[in-house]
Amino acid sequence: MALAADQHTIATPAVSGRYRWVICGLLFTAMIFNYVDRQMIGLLKPTLQKEFGWNESTYAQLIFSFQLAYAASYIIFGRIVDWVGTKLGYTIAFLIWTIGHMGHAAAFSAGQFMLARMTLGVGEAGSFPAGVKALAEWFPKRERAFAAGLFNAGTNIGAIVTPIIVPLITIDLALGWRATFLITGLFSFLWLGAWLLIYRTPERHPRVSASELAHINSDTEEDPRKIPWLRLLRTRETWAYASGKFLIDPIWSMFLFWLPDFFAKTRHLDLKSFGPPLVAIYLLSDIGSVAGGWLSGALLRRGLNLNLARKVTMGVCALLVLPILAANFVSNLWVVVGIVGLATAAHQGFSANLYTLPSDVFPKSAVGAVIGIGGTAGAVGGMLMTLFVGWVLDRFHTYVPIFIVAAVAYSLALLAIHLFSPRYAAARVGDPKA
Repeated sequence: MALAADQHTIATPAVSGRYRWVICGLLFTAMIFNYVDRQMIGLLKPTLQKEFGWNESTYAQLIFSFQLAYAASYIIFGRIVDWVGTKLGYTIAFLIWTIGHMGHAAAFSAGQFMLARMTLGVGEAGSFPAGVKALAEWFPKRERAFAAGLFNAGTNIGAIVTPIIVPLITIDLALGWRATFLITGLFSFLWLGAWLLIYRTPERHPRVSASELAHINSDTEEDPRKIPWLRLLRTRETWAYASGKFLIDPIWSMFLFWLPDFFAKTRHLDLKSFGPPLVAIYLLSDIGSVAGGWLSGALLRRGLNLNLARKVTMGVCALLVLPILAANFVSNLWVVVGIVGLATAAHQGFSANLYTLPSDVFPKSAVGAVIGIGGTAGAVGGMLMTLFVGWVLDRFHTYVPIFIVAAVAYSLALLAIHLFSPRYAAARVGDPKA
């Protein structure tokens, strides 16, 4: 079955109304809470290790348990979102992950922490399938990479906020780490209220003008029928997305869960002093997320086709990761911060464009499922990376091999994407020649 895809730029008429950007802002805010909840374990690692006597292997098991649940649930949530719709799908995911996050406050053993981490992983697995599907519902293809970059930038804001609020609640207010999990979880329910009040599909939303609705639906009409998983798994473009996620998601997970440890081991920072370096790194990441989405959109406006615009942007990002090779050999803290921040910014720019691949080449009815397949592949890659990082640190006590893997992962990802989808054309779902 051939599915049409727009490979060229389209003249943009004057649009009355920009309510789609309100939706993008809502998704952006959700990712802030998502990453506060996800990253807190990394910031509290030294505190929890001291209180419970954990070794490095126990911490790695906690991360692995999150990634295992995330991997198993991502592919399921992708299909759930396609079945029940974006609004209900995101609501279910949000409730599960918030319960898991707040459940950390009640944990008194490694096993109980693992249960909380797994519940968090199950819920957070639904955030990206629902978020990307919402973008597919609200944005035409020519705006989608930029919107994905903005939406994905919320992860960096979450990573910036976490090293500020964790020491504030835990140490400055002397409320302890358990209260930190409870307070951040309670605040996140404000977002859920806004989501339930605001979100509708564009066709049903009273704030969307006819002009804006026409703009949102300006792409070629797609086949609305549900596409079975097995047919998606036989489609090359599914594997283009999944292979990219398998290779780059582990690097972001490594940054998220081990950067505090990297700075603790190499620069002797602690919970009180992690803040400024991590804030700087994730501010740079935010810039990279938005810039990566902007660049591919700018290339489209200059006449490049969708294939070149997306891949040239990802190629630039892959090159910008390479300086991470020097991070272990530089003595100045802020130069290291700049090198790591450039790598995380490049990751986010690459990721913003990779996230658009399913909605670029698949019909909206299949986007959630493809995102789920790719997310599972990324989570499996993250699990393997966790085992690798733990083994390297236990045996060699250095981040050099870890950063070598990080440096080459993005070039390999772009190569895999190109081999599976050389033309970046519409997916011929179920076509034996696809």
